[in-house]
Amino acid sequence: MRRRDFITLAGVVAAWPLSANAQQTRKLPLIGILNPGSNDVPGAVGFYEGLRDLGYIEGANIAIERRYGGWNTDRFTELALDLVRLKVDVIVVMSTSPARAAKQATSMIPIVVGGMADPVGDELVVSLARPGGNITGTTFIGPELIAKRLGLLKDAISGVSRVAALWHPAAYGRRTTEGMLSETKAATNALGLQLQMVPALSPADLEGAFFTMTREHADAVILLPSPMLYGEHKRIVELAAKSRLPAMYAAREFVEDGGLMSYGASLPNLFRRVAAYVDKILKGASPADLPVEQPTQLELVLNLKTANELGLVIPREFLLFADEIIE
Repeated sequence: MRRRDFITLAGVVAAWPLSANAQQTRKLPLIGILNPGSNDVPGAVGFYEGLRDLGYIEGANIAIERRYGGWNTDRFTELALDLVRLKVDVIVVMSTSPARAAKQATSMIPIVVGGMADPVGDELVVSLARPGGNITGTTFIGPELIAKRLGLLKDAISGVSRVAALWHPAAYGRRTTEGMLSETKAATNALGLQLQMVPALSPADLEGAFFTMTREHADAVILLPSPMLYGEHKRIVELAAKSRLPAMYAAREFVEDGGLMSYGASLPNLFRRVAAYVDKILKGASPADLPVEQPTQLELVLNLKTANELGLVIPREFLLFADEIIE
């Protein structure tokens, strides 16, 4: 072999590991996830499943940075700014309240929000069809279903006259919160029910809230939509059982863990759709052009075992109307 050929071949061989190493160290797309609680909200499993279905594997072809607010709204802005400093490619936000902080933190980085209550009312987007800024995502149309949930609660439980509404004052923006409260009051008046509003500012307030309900002789309880209440669903179900209070929830996870009934959208499915938004944005789509998705299916889920434990006789017509009965 001529010396010149040997030098050329040696140079190619030496370049192989350098090329491979450059490929391995190439920057992975980085997703920043902002959670309002101390861990992922239960429905977030749908997001991670959605990523896997689309071929994304953390550490292999995508990187993820997670931040948790511990239900402390004062920390959301700080955590959002931290993700901005990391120069993430997209921010995924679990619910409305931290989404407002993310919007304040950046107008450039795309933001996808899972499970918004009223994205227009909370001033996150201009419209559902054309979000218009750097935010898009999914909404669970929570406030609009409060009257329906109260009606179903009255249909299922004969003799109910006084209903306690457990709500989280810091869950959403002012307009959405005021809308939920006025909707609740109007619906109870129309149904001839007495209403007891019971706030819970943090998970530490839940036990006291249920004590207040029983002290004031509530016949049943309805949970107004809230990421914090959703995140504490296991504990809330336990407190409702301990207080012997029939409860209407917004998500089936409560019923699967022993709650009486729920009516609403599947939150894991909504969060699964968030993964599709992330995929489109990483491939070049603009959030301004991606319409906010609403659920296409609502489900009524009833736990018949819980009804029996509470001594309730659920009307046959109601049982036939339910989409799923857990026995």
